[in-house]
Amino acid sequence: MKTLESTPQTSALLGVYRKPDTLFVGGEGSWLIAEDGRRYLDFTSGIGVNALGHAAPEVLGAIREAVEVGLIHTSNLFRTEPGERLAEELVAATFPGRVFFCNSGAETGEAAFKLARKWARGLGGERKHRIVAFHGSFHGRLFGTLAATDRPAYREPFGPLMPGVDFAEVGDSAGLEALVSEKATAAVILEPIQGEGGIRTVAAPFLSELRALCDERGVALILDEIQCGLGRSGRLFAHEYAGIRPDLLMVAKPLAGGLPMGALIAAPHVADAIAPGEHGTTFGGGPLVAHVARAVLRTLSAPAFLEGVRARAAHLEARLQALAARAHRVCELRGVGLIRGVKVEGDAGEVVTRARELGLLVVSAGPDVIRLLPALNVSTEELDRGVELLEGALN
Repeated sequence: MKTLESTPQTSALLGVYRKPDTLFVGGEGSWLIAEDGRRYLDFTSGIGVNALGHAAPEVLGAIREAVEVGLIHTSNLFRTEPGERLAEELVAATFPGRVFFCNSGAETGEAAFKLARKWARGLGGERKHRIVAFHGSFHGRLFGTLAATDRPAYREPFGPLMPGVDFAEVGDSAGLEALVSEKATAAVILEPIQGEGGIRTVAAPFLSELRALCDERGVALILDEIQCGLGRSGRLFAHEYAGIRPDLLMVAKPLAGGLPMGALIAAPHVADAIAPGEHGTTFGGGPLVAHVARAVLRTLSAPAFLEGVRARAAHLEARLQALAARAHRVCELRGVGLIRGVKVEGDAGEVVTRARELGLLVVSAGPDVIRLLPALNVSTEELDRGVELLEGALN
């Protein structure tokens, strides 16, 4: 392992990210290891991907099993068992429906829009195509999902985007009713916990109202649980707190333990609208990544594991409440489970940088919110250390 000055960043990568100079060469549990041997406590989890931490035995074991079988990729021209079994297990864990596999969260959103529009066309013709999204949303950077994302800096350089998207305010029931039209609206898309939008939890009564409105007006409800799903909220899916079911559920980030995978779960009435050849992807649901995802899903969906997430979340909340009482820069605490936001006075980016210098990795969620996404199996000692380092970064 190198212990000298950092390896220079390459100019061969497209300049779409601003990365610090630190080069990571290994990982273990909640820790990342840099080339100089320094260990960093990782409260980003790859932006919510590494739910079981780095080098998780469940993930590494499943990868070895799949590689030993030797069936890595066949395309979707042919059947393979891991993808079929994973689809059945996702349906069993959520609601009756059918699953489309792809490679990322943004791709689940593109598929959701296509399915919703195809289904809605059968109800109201071509006029019934509009999508209602929400201010503060982030659904991805492809053309459809970007059109439904409320981030002007992401959108403006690439217009015109997909037309037919309207934006509502979370919690504004009257405004939502005015936008959602039985004749013109195909779908409403919402994150139950807005991630990039500042870790804002949507109230359960509003989710229930939204479900009822969509039912009343023949509109598909799309819930984006790419970041807040699969145990992050303390339930397997955040919408469970409201006791509702979506028509289309977007799942990705932690699903395959760090391997690229997305899954769209579609209720039967929407799934029936699509025909062979109308959508597809080369890599989606391949045997290796699906085998790994099965192992991850078994772990994350276990009742005892979810109970552990809730216990760790209660511990973290208590520590953050104590921090907020001491640190004058903390304005507000947000989130549930192990998706937490700390709103601060001043620039969140400066706090992120200072935390990294102290050995804690966090990420911002907007200009003034620090986002905490520790591994779901993080220890209470690591949570304590993380809050301690965050306090140092705030001072």
